[in-house]
Amino acid sequence: MTRILLTNDDGIHSDGLIKLEEALREVGEVYVVAPAAEMSGASHSLTLARPLRIRQVDERHWTVDGTPTDCVTLALNKILSAEQLPNICASGINHGGNLGDDATYSGTVAGALEATILGVPGLAFSLVAREHFNFTDAARFAVTALQKVLKEGLPDGTLLNINIPPGEVKGVRVTRQGIKNARPVITEHIDPRGKPYFWIGEEYFNSSAEDGTDYRAIEQGYVSVTPLCSDMTDHQALTSLDTWNYIRAGEVLHS
Repeated sequence: MTRILLTNDDGIHSDGLIKLEEALREVGEVYVVAPAAEMSGASHSLTLARPLRIRQVDERHWTVDGTPTDCVTLALNKILSAEQLPNICASGINHGGNLGDDATYSGTVAGALEATILGVPGLAFSLVAREHFNFTDAARFAVTALQKVLKEGLPDGTLLNINIPPGEVKGVRVTRQGIKNARPVITEHIDPRGKPYFWIGEEYFNSSAEDGTDYRAIEQGYVSVTPLCSDMTDHQALTSLDTWNYIRAGEVLHS
């Protein structure tokens, strides 16, 4: 029997997680280890400055008062028994897209990334919508994606960042990360005690996405499947930075 670890960054009560769990039960046994509260934007953060608490909801559901990375780490090393260890990990379905640069902030992507680092194939799922979230089609595609990875595998160290457009889906495109056209917008407010507080938001610019990117695939109504890995090396830059290899020891400390 296939065993699936399910996590997310929207929390244990998220509609996207609930719909994904329901759909994945046809693939195998699903074990859910998810944050007790929303952890959107947590990225690949691990909680080190305070203790973590695990709460078992039932025989297949646990919450952790931490990040998606905490959830996967504890699931694979503490919560699940040897007989429950998963064959694959699914993270999501996220409320909103994780396209381009946003993948680096995403707790959803981080959950799949942590699983991959720990030797379990990881897939991150996001529904690219801003309102009226209907996770039915996204959950159906998640079943297809998991079955394909279970059958064909993934390259070592590779996870899949999968973004599903709302409405009718034309097909699937394997893509690269695009570059989002946005800038931070910070608004300042005053709390009831007269102290300032701040909200960080974004302002988006309308521009055409490049062909072959995740943004372009979504614009055209296709599911975007972007292979990612934990190796953040810019391999193309290794040659252009080769002159650094010739800095002499004395020059390192020269001011």
